Amino acid sequence: MARGGGVRRPANTEKQKPPPRRSWWRRLLLWGVALLVLGAIVLAIMVGMAARSLPSYEELKHSEAGQTIVVRARDGTEIVTLGPSPGDWLPSEDIPEVMKDAMVSVEDRRFYSHFGVDPLGLARAVFVSVKDETRPEATSTITQQLARNIFLNNSRTMDRKAREAVLAMALEWKFSKQEILELYLNKVYFGGGAYGIDSASRKFFSHSARKLSVAEAAIIAGLVKAPSRYSPTADVKAAVKRANVVLATMKRNGVLAAETADAVDVTAVKLKPETGQNSIRYFTDWTLPQLDLILPDTQEPLEVWTTIDTDMQQAATTAIQANVPKGAQGALVSLDRDGAILAMVGGTDYVSSNYNRATNALRQPGSAWKLFVYLAALEAGYIPDDRVKDEPVTINGWSPRNSGGTYAGEIDVRTAFAYSKNTVAAQIGNDVGFGTVASMARRFGITTPINTMPSMVLGTSDVRVIDMVRAFAAVAAHGTAVEPYGIARVETAKGEVLYRHEAKRVQKLVPEYVAAGITDLLQTAVNVGTGRAAQIGRPVAGKTGTTSSNKDGWFVGFSSGITTGVWMGRDDARPVAGLQGGSAPARAFAAYMSHAVAKRPIEKFDTELKLPEWQLEPDDEHLFGNPDNYFYSDEQGNLVDPSHSVIPREAPFPPASEDPSGGQASSDEFLRRATGGAAGGSGGEVNVRSGNRPAGRPIPTVPVEPQVPD
Repeated sequence: MARGGGVRRPANTEKQKPPPRRSWWRRLLLWGVALLVLGAIVLAIMVGMAARSLPSYEELKHSEAGQTIVVRARDGTEIVTLGPSPGDWLPSEDIPEVMKDAMVSVEDRRFYSHFGVDPLGLARAVFVSVKDETRPEATSTITQQLARNIFLNNSRTMDRKAREAVLAMALEWKFSKQEILELYLNKVYFGGGAYGIDSASRKFFSHSARKLSVAEAAIIAGLVKAPSRYSPTADVKAAVKRANVVLATMKRNGVLAAETADAVDVTAVKLKPETGQNSIRYFTDWTLPQLDLILPDTQEPLEVWTTIDTDMQQAATTAIQANVPKGAQGALVSLDRDGAILAMVGGTDYVSSNYNRATNALRQPGSAWKLFVYLAALEAGYIPDDRVKDEPVTINGWSPRNSGGTYAGEIDVRTAFAYSKNTVAAQIGNDVGFGTVASMARRFGITTPINTMPSMVLGTSDVRVIDMVRAFAAVAAHGTAVEPYGIARVETAKGEVLYRHEAKRVQKLVPEYVAAGITDLLQTAVNVGTGRAAQIGRPVAGKTGTTSSNKDGWFVGFSSGITTGVWMGRDDARPVAGLQGGSAPARAFAAYMSHAVAKRPIEKFDTELKLPEWQLEPDDEHLFGNPDNYFYSDEQGNLVDPSHSVIPREAPFPPASEDPSGGQASSDEFLRRATGGAAGGSGGEVNVRSGNRPAGRPIPTVPVEPQVPD
């Protein structure tokens, strides 16, 4: 018998397992599902409330089709009225099936299956944008477009898109697909004041939409994406190309038989002749889209007071049409001293082409670009009387030559600019730095990409006409930034002011002595140089520009507070025989400016060089300059306000460094930049300005580009 009177139980050697823990991803999934359910409930409540507040179908049917906008010139003259044009309301049964099929195919192929918002289309757009690293394309359904057209404006904000989606789902909740499509086809905007397919059919084809052919339906359906770009009365080729895209889409979606689609000839469609269009529409097309950015949501009738001067606009149109070479196009922009646009011509004929070459076209400026080369030089210490050499020069294998193939030898900066000497511009650009020239162009309002290869000094970077005019206007304003604008104020029909243009804070781009120096050069170019054809009997300052093979001709200049730029060339960039900046463009400038400044007092230019102390001091203090005159820019060449607490990328003259060893007080780099030569190195000296200016800066390693003559 065992001791202790009891049975001994064996010890439990197994460890007790803790209760299984729910993994983190399961908790995350549950939370995600809960949030989705909660979001769906909130969304359903919002959609239901929106649906209850929507007007009835009859009320929507008889609501105003579009907003009426009266555009006025600076003197109050009505120049154009935009708004609904006449057209019948077509019930669904009167709308040709081919019109419905065309619109659904090209605008919203899943229209009959979604609930107002197309999740598949949205997901695809996001996927494509991520894959291609681009911005997502618009994915608005027909119902979303209807909601926007009736209740919202075209501003591209997340708030507006969210409201658009809610209203679209509310419309789907309250109305049938047939009713929504009927509303859409009778209210969507097709351009030129045409709201609805009947209005568009009468405008473009002179008959009711009840009689639309397959080709005509394809043209109308193609307009919704971009009414002005694809308008058949403005650009027939673009309209035909877009209509063929619509037909191909219908064929692919199975709503149009292949043999029918292949047999359609869009080019055979007879269009209604367009009347009443003129060059002022280039200006209104550029100006009116800005209303979406400056105004709150409103469907009230508006009166837009612009800066355009109708007399000057007519003079500008006449000047371009009378001087442009045969087969070429012309553009003109004219600014008042505060940036107000007085005239804008985007082409020789708005009816045949509404493409605005004044604001959209990218063309090489040729020697007009030398404005920035010499601005950079003047800021770096050059003056108009400095001596330079017009002689053959090679910069890392690139050898520019002058337009006439001749060289003048030793001349002054003023003469080199007036006669547009390419070799001198290349030497100066190399001296001050091609990046510095690019930074100067950015500072003066050039918004397009700028290359920094040596040939950039001859204008090989594409620019817009309006940007070049803005730059010259800043020179005319004594080195102060000028921003072009076209809308002075906007009022409702009841007189309530919704917007008024306000002048921006004054921003000094260069010291006044630099502006005075470049004005001296520009005036000489007109008086005795390449711009003599731009003379108008009063002081004019300006610059010509001609690109290689005479593909582009420019003249940009100013007089009596008005700055005007003229460009001429072919849209396909083919050469134009005899086209030079000093010929047709300069003559068009003179013809327009003679009228534009006729009632203004004659103004003499301030070309007196009041140099800063750092250029006059005889001792070493001039090496440090005046910090108040520094103009910093970021890596893209954009101007940085010196008043902000920023560390400049590179000051004009860095402070000397102290060497505690008692050796050289300044670095080699500082001495090289301060003296204009290579520290510790040898090299010949050239008398380029008052006193000897050491030469011998290292030439940057850059690829060779074709040279561009003036």
